[in-house]
Amino acid sequence: MRYHRGDVIDRALAVLDEYGLESLTMRRLAAELGVQPSALYHHVPNKQTLLAAVADEIVRRGRRPHRARRWDARVVEICTELRDAMLAYRDGAEVVATAHTFGLGEDEPAGRLRTALADGGLPAELVDIATRTFLHLVFGHTNEEQTALQAASAGAIDREPGGHADFEQSLDLVLDGLRARTG
Repeated sequence: MRYHRGDVIDRALAVLDEYGLESLTMRRLAAELGVQPSALYHHVPNKQTLLAAVADEIVRRGRRPHRARRWDARVVEICTELRDAMLAYRDGAEVVATAHTFGLGEDEPAGRLRTALADGGLPAELVDIATRTFLHLVFGHTNEEQTALQAASAGAIDREPGGHADFEQSLDLVLDGLRARTG
C-alpha cells in the first residue's frame, strides 16, 4: 500500500482521538496503516516528529477566519481558536502543549499572539512574557477542561469543568492587567 505523510498524520489523529495519547505509538500507527514500523520512518523519523506534526495539524484544522481588529479582541480570538482546536481531539491539549514546550513543530499561535500584543502597545520586554502567559492559560485551562470532560464521561467525577465562559473570564483578567500597563 502506498501512502503519504499526510496519510500518516491523518491516521495518527484518528488513533489519538479514538484511543488517546498513551496509545499513539509508532508500532500501533504502523499496524493501523498495515505496514511495518520501519516503513513509517520514511515519513516521520521519530515519535517526537510525529507528535509535532500531529500538534501542527490539530492547530491547522482549528484555524478560522479572523475578524477582530483591536489587539485585545485578536488575543481573545487567537486563544479561543487554539482552545477549540485542542478540544476537538482527545488529548489534544496535551499533544499541542507538549510540542510547544519542547520547541517542536510550528510556533504559529505564539507568533500571532506576539504580533497582536505588540500591536497593543505593550513594551517589547512584556510581549514575550504576555505571550507565554496566554499560552500557559490556554494550555492549562484546556488540559484541565479536557481531562474533566473525559473523567465525567467515564463517571469518575460528577462535576462539570469550567467551560467557555470561565475561559473567557480568565482571558479578560489577564487582558485587564495588560491594558492597565499600556495606559
